Amino acid sequence: MSVSKIPLKSVLERQLSLIQLTWPTFVTHLKSGNWSAILYFQRKLLGKVFNLLISPLGLFLVFLIRLIRPWLLIRISILVSERIGHFAGNTELYLCERDAGINLPGRRHIDLWYHNWPICNKQLALMWNRVLHVGPRWLLGAVYKINALIPGGDIHQIPDNTQIDIDIHNFMDKFPPHLNFLTEEEERGQASLRELGIPEGAPFVCLIVRDSSYLKKSLPWKSWYYHNYRDCDIQNYIQAAQKLAESGYYVIRMGAVVSEAINVSNPLIIDYAFNGTRTDFMDIYLAEKCAFCIVGNSGFEAVPRIFRRPIVYVDHVPFNMINIDSDRFISTSKKHWLRDENRFMTFKEIFESGAGIFWHSSEYEAMGIDLVESTPEEITAIVLEMKERVEGTWETSEENEELQHQFWKLFPKTEYHGEIRSRIGADFLLQQKEFFSHHDKYQCILHSQNNLYQEH
Repeated sequence: MSVSKIPLKSVLERQLSLIQLTWPTFVTHLKSGNWSAILYFQRKLLGKVFNLLISPLGLFLVFLIRLIRPWLLIRISILVSERIGHFAGNTELYLCERDAGINLPGRRHIDLWYHNWPICNKQLALMWNRVLHVGPRWLLGAVYKINALIPGGDIHQIPDNTQIDIDIHNFMDKFPPHLNFLTEEEERGQASLRELGIPEGAPFVCLIVRDSSYLKKSLPWKSWYYHNYRDCDIQNYIQAAQKLAESGYYVIRMGAVVSEAINVSNPLIIDYAFNGTRTDFMDIYLAEKCAFCIVGNSGFEAVPRIFRRPIVYVDHVPFNMINIDSDRFISTSKKHWLRDENRFMTFKEIFESGAGIFWHSSEYEAMGIDLVESTPEEITAIVLEMKERVEGTWETSEENEELQHQFWKLFPKTEYHGEIRSRIGADFLLQQKEFFSHHDKYQCILHSQNNLYQEH
């Protein structure tokens, strides 16, 4: 490729068109007085103006990396730094696949990364910077985008993981974590634990329950209604937290931004997300050091997951996409209530109707499905199961093993799933064992449960 063949004019026109597309949105928010959105789009607009100005430099660098390709292949991609789940999960799986020789070019190469904006957790960014080649966004972003505009640039892009953030190869059971804390960070983390009131060596559990507060605050110009089906009520977890506290566990309620405090006064239950002590550093440190993590459908689950911590997934939806790749995981799902028929759906119906892969609130609404959260008693049961598993005291039963077998026989394993190693909560399957029935048997069997739901 010669310099004369590089379409400088088209690159500049593309950058100019992006500015023109962004300007009306910026003006709209300026008129509305939405200052969070104004600042965001102001930065975005200035970034595109800057990209226009440095386009000649970016174009030169694209020419350079293509020129040296016979001797050194340079690949570039963007870290999904604005969303904690993808920032943690996608990046760790890239490193696992690299260790396994997947998505490698089979020749001398170097992979370069840059952060997206805004960065959701600065400590996690710092730690990724220690194990990846991360460069400035203003420069690598320009090179990445210009390279994509010119034919033949695919070879200079780092391919996506096999299934993005889903560990279909069970690599996190095969490879150790790629992140570690420095000695200074360990000392800082232990000091912060003491400040939280957690004695040295005391076991603690992380609890994070998703609500819409974070996205509404960090990206308020966008409607996040389509994700509302993932929200859960933090108060439903108090009973489980109390039971853990009675056993000597500290429970730390997590969350960068939360809508309400957890209504409990037990000193072993610490509302770290709400009491003003939360930091980016401690979010990561707590996730790495916890005995296990209780997650209510939040992307934060990826942080303890990349550190190979046991995880309880409560009320996970979509049901088909529960994490099955490690025996460190146990899960439940929200129940699916059919409004028009006044009944719950069976597992078979959820899987075969497509409801198990609905990603938008509107899809559940269109099918007339209400997602019903687990009761405090149901949450407590699966949390105590994990406690016993971690302590090595859990004893299963023949009935539970049979129910596990029946469930996984129904579960639709696809290209999004690797080897099934996780478990469904024992009490969840026991209490919902009628959900294995077909619809014609289902109405009478679940009559009492249906009436109970209608009463509430």
